[in-house]
Amino acid sequence: MDLEIRVRSLKISIGNEYASVKQSSASRNQHSSLKIPFVDLKLQHQPIQAQIEEAISTVVQRGDFILGKALADFEESFAAASGVKYGIGVSSGTDAIALGLQACGIGAGDEVIVPANTFIATLIGVIKTGATPVLVDCDLDTALIDLRTLNKAITTKTKAVVPVHLYGQMVAPPQLLELAQNYNLLIFEDAAQAHLAKRDGYCAGSVGRAAALSFYPSKNLGAFGNGGIVLTSDSKVAEKVRALRNYGAPRKYFHTDIGTNSRLDTVQAAVLNVKLPHLAEWNQSRNLAARHYDALLTPLKSQGLIPIHNQSEDGHVYHLYVIRVSADCPLKRQTIQEELAARGIQTGIHYPIPCHLQPAYQYLGYKAGDFPNSETLCQEILSLPMYPGLSNHQINYVVNSLRSLF
Repeated sequence: MDLEIRVRSLKISIGNEYASVKQSSASRNQHSSLKIPFVDLKLQHQPIQAQIEEAISTVVQRGDFILGKALADFEESFAAASGVKYGIGVSSGTDAIALGLQACGIGAGDEVIVPANTFIATLIGVIKTGATPVLVDCDLDTALIDLRTLNKAITTKTKAVVPVHLYGQMVAPPQLLELAQNYNLLIFEDAAQAHLAKRDGYCAGSVGRAAALSFYPSKNLGAFGNGGIVLTSDSKVAEKVRALRNYGAPRKYFHTDIGTNSRLDTVQAAVLNVKLPHLAEWNQSRNLAARHYDALLTPLKSQGLIPIHNQSEDGHVYHLYVIRVSADCPLKRQTIQEELAARGIQTGIHYPIPCHLQPAYQYLGYKAGDFPNSETLCQEILSLPMYPGLSNHQINYVVNSLRSLF
């Protein structure tokens, strides 16, 4: 009897879900005024606005705007949350890559392997050290760097690999560590989109010698401007980054390195301090929203709409929720974007041009066809609305709008 009741309850639940979607389709005009932004920062900030204002006010009253108490507090807290010993706040995620790699000993004459399918900041960070980025293709299903073929790019000059934890999903730690051991490579994680992501018992930023993260406002943990951090459990790397970010000075007016001015502002750290305790809950909200998307989009796989594969289960923090408008889809991606926009739904493309085909980096010697998976994804990927608090009703509307196109 219990089984019969559970089955009946499940049928009712599925029926209600279908009825909700069907009703939305039947009343498109009624819902045409519904606006779903790609990211809704107001929704995230409103409940904690008073705390944020108080934290900023405290910094103003204290007057320690550069390398102040709030920064030290945040560095310690975020490092602990990420499972490492040290966090060093810098002015951007790009600088976190550059300074972190430099502190790990990467420089001119070295080759650093990076995926072709990433934001250009990954390449810029490597180039700023004087090293040469060597690109490899990505996996078509996960969009992550293809570790199965990475060894083909390794030469005697290869010193490091920068796995990018793209869209909020980590590159597999066991395979990374095995690769590093077999080829004596430094692992430096680009975790700019993967705050507190987890996989195989590891937290993003704790796999390699060091890692870089960004606090750009739309990130899972975002500041009110630019910001970044280097994470490491290596005390020497931490000490080096602290010096490099502050004119190369381990102490005032004593310069041991040719550094730069790249410090995370105390005011930004104060904002991040307020937001950090909410991050795990926000990540869970994103993951639940993604699962709802996955369930509703299943019937559309036959139409060539394929979500990027999640190999991390609950550990995926979904900075972005990305689908592929594959070659089997009867509609073009641009058409889908335009139709969704007409229904008040904002979307994005991350990213429309692979790194090796960007005009500024033609000098690296790559050409069209070198990385077919990355090039295919750039033509297919479409990012749907994703942020903490995105409701099932909103997701239903997005997916129903997609269904109506077919």
